[in-house]
Amino acid sequence: MIKWKKDYELKVKLIDEQHEELFEIANRAYKLLANEFVIDKYDKIIEILGELKEYTIFHFKSEEDYMLSIEYKRFFSHKVEHENFINTINNLDLNKIDLNQDGSVKEILEFVVNWIDSHILNEDKLIVVN
Repeated sequence: MIKWKKDYELKVKLIDEQHEELFEIANRAYKLLANEFVIDKYDKIIEILGELKEYTIFHFKSEEDYMLSIEYKRFFSHKVEHENFINTINNLDLNKIDLNQDGSVKEILEFVVNWIDSHILNEDKLIVVN
């Protein structure tokens, strides 16, 4: 489970609320992984990945609009990181996910959680100290 902590706060209400929603989506994946009673999780995994992708695109657009509004100097390199994340999600091997559902969810969660944690603390924090 990934928990929201004060260190993640940027003090930009809209962005903080959206970051918290990303944590909620990741936590739904954790709950699915922990549910021993669901044997075939493929459809639910695909649903959560779709939600993650859709919400992330929405969030990145909001964050990028904010960066442009404050004339953030590292906008383009930050945008590239966003695009790389979306490309990684778009290029997940659905057959691999179907063949090893729990292992794939663990792998995807590890990537997403590490990326979100690192990105907020190391990149997004720079936006507010601009």
